[in-house]
Amino acid sequence: MIRHLKSPALFAWIDRMPALGTPVSVRTFEVSNPSTGELLAELPDMGVEETRSAIDKAYDAQPGWAALTARERSDILWRWHQLIVDHADDLAAILTAEMGKPLTEAKSEVTHAAAYPQWYAEEANRIYGETISAPSTDRRMLVIKQPIGVVGTITPWNFPASMVARKISPALAAGCTIVLKPAEQTPLVAGAMFALAHQAGFPEGVVNRIYASEGDAVGRELCSNAKVRKISFTGSTEVGRLLMRQCSDQIKKVSLELGGNAPFIVFDDADIDAAVDGAIQAKFRNGGQTCVSANRLYVQSGVHDEFVGKFAEKVCQLSVGDGFDPCIFIGPLIDKRALAKIESHIADAIAKGGIVRCGGDRVGMKGTLFQPTVLTEVSRDMTVAQEETFGPLAPIIRFEDADQVVREANDTIYGLAAYFYASNLKRVWRVAEALEYGMVGINTGRMSSEAAPFGGIKQSGIGREGSRHGLEDYLEMKYLCMGGI
Repeated sequence: MIRHLKSPALFAWIDRMPALGTPVSVRTFEVSNPSTGELLAELPDMGVEETRSAIDKAYDAQPGWAALTARERSDILWRWHQLIVDHADDLAAILTAEMGKPLTEAKSEVTHAAAYPQWYAEEANRIYGETISAPSTDRRMLVIKQPIGVVGTITPWNFPASMVARKISPALAAGCTIVLKPAEQTPLVAGAMFALAHQAGFPEGVVNRIYASEGDAVGRELCSNAKVRKISFTGSTEVGRLLMRQCSDQIKKVSLELGGNAPFIVFDDADIDAAVDGAIQAKFRNGGQTCVSANRLYVQSGVHDEFVGKFAEKVCQLSVGDGFDPCIFIGPLIDKRALAKIESHIADAIAKGGIVRCGGDRVGMKGTLFQPTVLTEVSRDMTVAQEETFGPLAPIIRFEDADQVVREANDTIYGLAAYFYASNLKRVWRVAEALEYGMVGINTGRMSSEAAPFGGIKQSGIGREGSRHGLEDYLEMKYLCMGGI
């Protein structure tokens, strides 16, 4: 049993979700705690047949769900929101057990997740059309918006609760039905949230989930099945490219939230103490395992040594361990591959002249714990300056002037998030406008909100999640021209 779980029934519901009935496959896969290696659950390993069945259920349910009034859909979303709030402690415990995230941080994620059905319960009532002035008196011209249909969604392991809510809440508000495949590393909290959705009163077939140890077969079916009208995916750019190609034959609509390589820039007029705190937040939240994590820290020469000294001192004090320990700031990496990647980035940097100011080693022999690490004397030819690490590694690069650092910050195929600290208002505006990113945090290390559009440009993705713009991604625009009036 998962520690700190107040309602064991919630965990039991995960396997009893009625949306798909009995899986066709007899195969199973295991879900384990990355901190300890402890086995948490054994789930049915579903494939093409179960995915097709879920799509059929969603397709059959979609007309009836779309036919409800916006207020009726809104009421169910409100109930789902309240159930998430009511079960927040248990959802956080499940999340910490399967992903390793510190429990306090897991509770914060669940709170953030609950905000999305609440927000879109309100936005469901604000799907507006428009009238257009006609060129003649015997015509009327107007635009209406309708749900796109069945949506296939694939969510990542690093925010397994909030990503479920952020993806499916706007789709449900718009009148779409859902087939969701959660990451194989973290399917349990997604299952619990779907169990709560069922309790909230979503009709049979509206919300459907697929458990699978690998996503290839499920992804191909979602992309190739003509009953699915849209794919929403959060994950790596490589997989995003593959899904986009698989959807191209049907010109299927896609929303992709992909990889990042976020710069974090500290100018010489910045509040250094605030910048240090913001860098720790942007870099080490979730152990650096976020798509918007600060991956390259640029610090202007005039404040470089001060920043490095204060930053390294605080980073060295960050505690690492089991997420259920209330004193822990950083939990485990998700798996052994993540460990190998951070170690290879550090080794490459050291070989090319980088200096480890703190950290740099694994913690213990079991699990996937790694010390928060600060690297200095980092140059652009190092792997850590070119690739996203996705771990608790902060490489610091010295720079001289604003034009130089903006060029280097933009010199990447990615364009998801960027951060910078400065006080000069002219500089703030110019740098904010010059950075080629979908989101820019100015004098803050955290900027996610259900009210704001989340997403990137370049090869960091297509579309936006959150805000009113997130709802538009699940609606089709239809022009009506009425003659003979």
